[in-house]
Amino acid sequence: MNNIAGHLSRSFPRQAAVILLASAIGIPVWGQQTQQQPQNPPATVDQSAPAQTADQNAAPAAEPTTAQKPAKEGFWGRINPMARKKWVRKQLDPLNDRLNELDQVNAKNSQEIKDVDARAQAGIQKAQSTADQANQSANAAGQQAQAANSAAQQASTHVDTINGTVNGLDQYKQVTDVEVKFHPGTVTMTADSKQQLDQLAASLTGRNGYILEMDAQAPGNGSVGIQTSERLNDAVKRYLVTDHQIPIYRMHAVALGNVQVAENEQGENEQASRPAHVRTRTVHVRVMENSLAAPGSASPQGAAPSSGPEQQ
Repeated sequence: MNNIAGHLSRSFPRQAAVILLASAIGIPVWGQQTQQQPQNPPATVDQSAPAQTADQNAAPAAEPTTAQKPAKEGFWGRINPMARKKWVRKQLDPLNDRLNELDQVNAKNSQEIKDVDARAQAGIQKAQSTADQANQSANAAGQQAQAANSAAQQASTHVDTINGTVNGLDQYKQVTDVEVKFHPGTVTMTADSKQQLDQLAASLTGRNGYILEMDAQAPGNGSVGIQTSERLNDAVKRYLVTDHQIPIYRMHAVALGNVQVAENEQGENEQASRPAHVRTRTVHVRVMENSLAAPGSASPQGAAPSSGPEQQ
């Protein structure tokens, strides 16, 4: 008996260890099988109530409820949920899906914002370019308008000048008066008179819009004095044409004979007397200018300027 008791006492720790090891292995397996088995109990058929079954078949079938049951966690899920990777993934997958969806929405919104901003910037640049072109066109139009206004003013001034020139073509104003003297009884001019004509002709070089008025006077009654006056005029014109190339069409002469031209300036209470007879041979040469005369031209040298009345 003592041997049996000693043998049992030595084998009991081994058996206890085997039992504990089997329990550690079997319990998880049992827990997994429990999680996979369906939880719904089998339906029982009541054979004692056939009438009630017929009534239930005649009545419309009720719609089954689709209430979502909570997820089964299993044995290890109840003991330590963080011990299973599958359970962790099951809990994190909806969050990851939602985060991915939010990322896609944010990316889409960001792209749409970029597209709207790009279109807005393009529209702003186009509007700015159009405004710049319009401003340049307005500036060019303003410059053209100013140029047109200036041209119009110049044209108006030119037209006024032309009108004044045309209106003054037949209006002559006396500029100078030269008296040419001759030797007694001849048609030969004195040296002093030739010098005055030379100075007069030199001052007329390059000038326009002038004529030469000449009236000759000589002693002698009737036709004798007139014929002598004509020879005096011819002598002056011949000298100006041959020696100074004065055009003939610019010289206009009249033979007065022995009649002296009456003075234009008389008092209001004085009576005009009869012209006195002349005693010397003279020719008065007057330079007359119209609106075509060169502006600022100097008066003929050797002759005093005259402010005589205008003639038409």
